[in-house]
Amino acid sequence: MLRDDVLLLLTEAEGYVSGEEMREKLGVTRAAVSQAVRALRAAGYDIDAVTNRGYCLRARPDTLTAGDVLPYLPQARRALVQCFAQIDSTNSYLKVEAMSGAPDGLCAIADRQTAGRGRAGRSFRSDAGQGVYLSMLLRPACAATAAMTVTAHVAVAVCRALERCGVQPGIKWTNDLVLGTKKICGILTELTVEAESGTVDSIVAGIGVNVRQRPEDFPEELRAIAGSVYSETGLELSRARLAAEMVRALDEMYLDWQRDPRAYLSDYRARCATVGCPVRVVRGEDVRTGFAEAVDDDFALVVRWEDGTRETVTGGDVSVRGLFGYLD
Repeated sequence: MLRDDVLLLLTEAEGYVSGEEMREKLGVTRAAVSQAVRALRAAGYDIDAVTNRGYCLRARPDTLTAGDVLPYLPQARRALVQCFAQIDSTNSYLKVEAMSGAPDGLCAIADRQTAGRGRAGRSFRSDAGQGVYLSMLLRPACAATAAMTVTAHVAVAVCRALERCGVQPGIKWTNDLVLGTKKICGILTELTVEAESGTVDSIVAGIGVNVRQRPEDFPEELRAIAGSVYSETGLELSRARLAAEMVRALDEMYLDWQRDPRAYLSDYRARCATVGCPVRVVRGEDVRTGFAEAVDDDFALVVRWEDGTRETVTGGDVSVRGLFGYLD
């Protein structure tokens, strides 16, 4: 899209860049460049124009176009990052792309999802201008059993991305990120396995981070449990920068995880906000309360029940809920 290409040039320029230079680099007419600049201004970008000097980007809105996100990423990474103003679900999109042979590392980033999904078929609210909704396609050469630790690694990677932006979240076992007792991020990892070989065909790691929501932006029934970076810290993060940091952190994680499926175990334990807290474990109609003692070497939660016995709780068959006001 020409508008994104012009924005990318304006972002990367040190000061002014002439319309003629942009025309030559993009292979379009000067009129097309001028039209793209007008479109950017209409979208809220403050672009200065000076005769014989060209254009200079002074300020920008908090948007998630390719022109906003890609400047934060290395040139070699940009071709596999796609940005959408609106999509049904970034996970659903990449699952379809995977079936068509899409490459390892393809990322989809959306400003809004119309059918965002969480675990157990729950909907994930994904309003425009509020969060970062990002999915990455992974194609590791491994058995399905070896992929069971990837979700925990994704959680650590997203924590690292937020930390680079000045935010210190915790991990609520197994894969929600929290600030205090409010959930600010959900992660949905979907695995496709080849039936005959039992090897992984693809993994789609989907992440939704609440960035700019105010308490009144959440439905009343969620206000006690859902929050955002802004509502919990007062920080007004650049969503474009956060999206790029998430891509960087996920790329780093993917390399580390392929070398060692427990590479982030110590980091996960250090960030896990569930350990040391009373918990409620729900299995269908069965509800038990206990105390979260530790995360074991397979990222499972070790729970001491009220009768003193212990059990290792694994993800996928239970929900763990804190008794301190946070419910997933």
